[in-house]
Amino acid sequence: MTTTKTPTLEELHKNAADDFLPLNGTDYIELYVGNAKQSAHYYQHAFGFELVAYSGPETGQRELASYVLQQGKVRLVLTTSLIPNSVISGHVQRHGDGVKVLALWVDDAAKAHAETILRGAVSVSEPKTTFDEFGVVVTASIMTYGDTIHTFVERKNYTGPFLPGYKAAKSLFKTTPVGFKYIDHCVGNVALGDMNKWVKFYEEVMGFKLLITFDDHDISTEYTALMSKVVSNKNEYIKFPINEPAEGKKRSQIDEYLDFYQGAGVQHIAIATDDILHTVSELKSRGVEFLSIPGYYYDDLLQRVGKIDEDIQLLRELNILVDRDEEGYLLQIFTKPVEDRPTLFFEIIQRKGAKSFGKGNFKALFEAIEREQEIRGTL
Repeated sequence: MTTTKTPTLEELHKNAADDFLPLNGTDYIELYVGNAKQSAHYYQHAFGFELVAYSGPETGQRELASYVLQQGKVRLVLTTSLIPNSVISGHVQRHGDGVKVLALWVDDAAKAHAETILRGAVSVSEPKTTFDEFGVVVTASIMTYGDTIHTFVERKNYTGPFLPGYKAAKSLFKTTPVGFKYIDHCVGNVALGDMNKWVKFYEEVMGFKLLITFDDHDISTEYTALMSKVVSNKNEYIKFPINEPAEGKKRSQIDEYLDFYQGAGVQHIAIATDDILHTVSELKSRGVEFLSIPGYYYDDLLQRVGKIDEDIQLLRELNILVDRDEEGYLLQIFTKPVEDRPTLFFEIIQRKGAKSFGKGNFKALFEAIEREQEIRGTL
């Protein structure tokens, strides 16, 4: 292992382009979990991911075990600690199973790290080079909201299954993909008053742009409200909505999340599909639970969104939401939390031209979440 030379400020300014942090997409999302072996089994069986790589005692790693799962361009890493007093075990003790790393695929990890540090980011790990028989990978990490970090991954000179230190692995049973294509967006929940702080971080430190703003009039029900701003990088491959609670009659889903997660963190991961009817049918058949939408939502659906290609009866049966913007329409659905703590969940989304985030569905969605909160006694 060697350390990569960090560019000087002069070199950064000399080579600066309009987009000082070009991103190719999401490289992987890493979750710290209490039992990675069992979590990996769940995501393989229920979500159709394939096991592609592994690191643990069998590969010389004595303190942790990681399972790398992939479907389409979506790559999840599930990591558990093998020792009691570690950063991983501390993270799980505080937060439960949750997202630790939102890794970003770049062509130059050292430059990405230097550019963001120059603009005020807090470094987690300096650029480092690791290698094996498949080539070389450069990584570097910075802090973002809560205990979440961004890791820049440069893998243009690497052909291995994941990263050096991992060996190729294969699922022990036949897995069947459900149609996942790529990460559409990842949503972060932060404390009241912190949303603008983190939007400013993404704008000034990472060169992101503000795509859209939702206030408590856009996202509210009779009882609860929240505010949200969506930021994205220049090519819009990476989109991060940031939510904070707003004042309401009762405690919102964001308040509930912050209580159970013990701080800011990733609330949900939105995964794109080209056939949401197939994807959701498959997920439901494997026991994945989704939020339930009242039947009357579909009574005037065509009047609200116009002509769509899908059978409304099928959408009603599967509880899939529809919304339209100037570019087209989208279909979306949200799982219930995938763990006992009501924290992390998944969104399945199919875009048919639309670039928005389902504003027309907010009321129905948050009323569905409130019904779940009421059952849990946290509304």
